[in-house]
Amino acid sequence: MSFCHRYEPVFSRRDFLAKTGLGLGTVALSRLLGGETVTPLPVTTPAGSPSLPHFAPKAKRVICLFQSGGPSHLDLFDDKPVLRARFNEDLPDSVRQGQRITGMVASQARLALQPTRWDFQPGGKCGMMVSDLLPHTRAIADEICLVRSMHTEAINHDPAITFLQTGSQLPGRPSLGAWIDYGLGRINENLPSFIVLVSVNKARAGQGLLARLWGSGFLPSQHQGVQFRGAGEPVPYLENPPGVTTERRRIMLDSLGELHRAHHAIAGDPEIETRISQYELAYRMQRSVPELMDLGGESAATLESYGPDVGTPGSFARNCLLARRMAERGVRFVQLYHRDWDHHGSLNEHLPHMARDTDQPAAALVRDLKQRGLLEDTLVIWAGEFGRTPYAQGDASREKFGRDHHGRAFSLWMAGGGIKPGLVHGATDDFGFNIVESPVHIHDLQATILHCLGIDHTRFTHLFQGRQFRLTDVHGEVVKNLLV
Repeated sequence: MSFCHRYEPVFSRRDFLAKTGLGLGTVALSRLLGGETVTPLPVTTPAGSPSLPHFAPKAKRVICLFQSGGPSHLDLFDDKPVLRARFNEDLPDSVRQGQRITGMVASQARLALQPTRWDFQPGGKCGMMVSDLLPHTRAIADEICLVRSMHTEAINHDPAITFLQTGSQLPGRPSLGAWIDYGLGRINENLPSFIVLVSVNKARAGQGLLARLWGSGFLPSQHQGVQFRGAGEPVPYLENPPGVTTERRRIMLDSLGELHRAHHAIAGDPEIETRISQYELAYRMQRSVPELMDLGGESAATLESYGPDVGTPGSFARNCLLARRMAERGVRFVQLYHRDWDHHGSLNEHLPHMARDTDQPAAALVRDLKQRGLLEDTLVIWAGEFGRTPYAQGDASREKFGRDHHGRAFSLWMAGGGIKPGLVHGATDDFGFNIVESPVHIHDLQATILHCLGIDHTRFTHLFQGRQFRLTDVHGEVVKNLLV
């Protein structure tokens, strides 16, 4: 005897309509393509892609010290004596060459040349010229590679930051950290492979940062960055609520996992697998994260090396020290953000504050990694999204001035992880406006970072909506001169 009400529902009504609708569209598309079919790439596991790395890597991990807002290369890394001699003259048309500028200065009557007010001195045996605003960075000149020929198409903050972080000026693409986690997987199963730290600025908050900058885009969501908070619990709900023991939490997760796996067997949604893995990671983090965040075992000399702010939760100094602790515990990609480098006015006042916040901790991080034998396979990057103009925003002044956004030329530095130390790569013209030697595009930088990790950027792709996407889109060349 059979009963019509006894059946196993395979799909809900919504699932049925969605799947049949997509199926009809797929059939139509297949006919348009002449019957060709596309086989999707396998989803990676926490262990990463089995085909990676493509070759022996020099770096196992990356620490990116991102300076949000656009640090002035002309006041920090790229001294221009010609600017000093031509104060308050107009930017020559032969230099600008009709290139676009932002709307914030387009209405100015003139673009008055604005030299830096700070001196530059040579650092290390290599003689790298670095501003007096960065004495600690200058002291590690023999450990870093200074690139003075970076350039980008973006001239406003959001597209420029998005471009550097994801390889596209448009939102929605996976971030660099997500790509690396997707390809190489975790080193330490008890910590996220991609961690984000946003430092608290003592003076001003600076522009906001959107979580999509460390998102996974069209990659599985398990590869997105995990943001640690500067104060309180580093991760929300890390501690069990009152009355819930570790044993009871384990029983709950086991039961929840069974429900998720049963649902996955019906729906086949890969995000369900992500949910299971993230619940399990969160459970393991309840033990690993408190130990990670506890600085009690650090020596007084180490704490002192990072500067006076190291004791302040959420400071750039403390986050740099945490980045070193994460690196030695196997976190694959650590992304630090420090905001408020956007100095359209009163640069003379705000830039020294930012330099003091970041100079000593960044240099201490490089030294600390080297002392512990980690710098050799840890790639450290100090960069902003673009530089600043050699002309003033508003009137030129010897004392109080500002600079507008400038993507045609800017500077950054890298250290460790297969990068050649003590090198100055590239050069700009006498005004710091255009690149005249060895340009490095954003996609070139991304290709070089992946190369240090043993990844050929042209072969590292993900199939999405019928197209193979990669971090560098269809561009980018590895800058071999930067490599050891």
